[in-house]
Amino acid sequence: MSRVLLLDHDETRHALPFDELLMAVRTALVATSRQETSAPPRIAAFSPGGLLGAMPGYVPGLGLGGKLTSVFSVAGTEGRSRHGGIVALFDESDGTLQAIMSAEAVTAARTAACATAAFGALSPPDVQRIAVVGAGVQGNAQLELLAHLGLSAQVVVATRDPRSAAATAEHHQVRAAPSIRAAVSGADLVLCCTDADSPVIDREWLRPGAHVSSVGGSRGPELDDATVMSGALFIEWPGAVSCPPPAGAHELQRVPAGRAHLIGAVLSGEEERPPGELTVFKSTGYAALDVAAAATAFARASERGLGSSVSL
Repeated sequence: MSRVLLLDHDETRHALPFDELLMAVRTALVATSRQETSAPPRIAAFSPGGLLGAMPGYVPGLGLGGKLTSVFSVAGTEGRSRHGGIVALFDESDGTLQAIMSAEAVTAARTAACATAAFGALSPPDVQRIAVVGAGVQGNAQLELLAHLGLSAQVVVATRDPRSAAATAEHHQVRAAPSIRAAVSGADLVLCCTDADSPVIDREWLRPGAHVSSVGGSRGPELDDATVMSGALFIEWPGAVSCPPPAGAHELQRVPAGRAHLIGAVLSGEEERPPGELTVFKSTGYAALDVAAAATAFARASERGLGSSVSL
């Protein structure tokens, strides 16, 4: 038997400092673009109310891991889902189980970090206005990371429910927009963080040269076809285009082969941001990012004495 570190939701979150998580996520994205990772497409079992997905992955130098997570709609709400599950981290050299932690905390943090790494590489210079669409777990995680970055840009929040947007904006001390269109119009950076099953923005609302990030859409397309097809398109891993949902993106199923570029190649300097163009980053999430977050959480929790240890 080996000793295994157990981290609950709050312990997992506290073991994911933003700067270290961003570095690990960038490492995983660059390694993916260089074909150094192993992350097979997500598989899922479906029930009437949701799904249970499984995602194993390996990133050299970070570890070997897997996520088992459920995604179920929240009754009585639109565009909201509940995610629950675990992430397990194994030693990459001998396969020893090292840690088990909260999948919800890992997913929220690594997704926000991935979107942040992407917009850091793709956003136009001198961003003045940032629109965050969504006020659920992922929207809040993105707003927390934006606050940590200390950007001078104005941040506005919008959802399909103005009351939810107002409450979230007050909590994060940013502005609430009366509608999604009002938030997006004129924004240099648009961060879509919803669980909507239909597009939440329209290409006509976007200013020339803006950057659009979409991390939601597990139940359907979060972006409209015109936005996807008119912008320079970037993804985390090839399966975002080549695999059907739930591994690939709903929005990318009709995208021609070769049109989408790996964001890791931009982060490594092997590709450049197209000057002056609308850029679109479509995130589906994949196991290499979970490994990056889990490795970060395990290292920090071990240093700080977080969690409890059991024999398995």
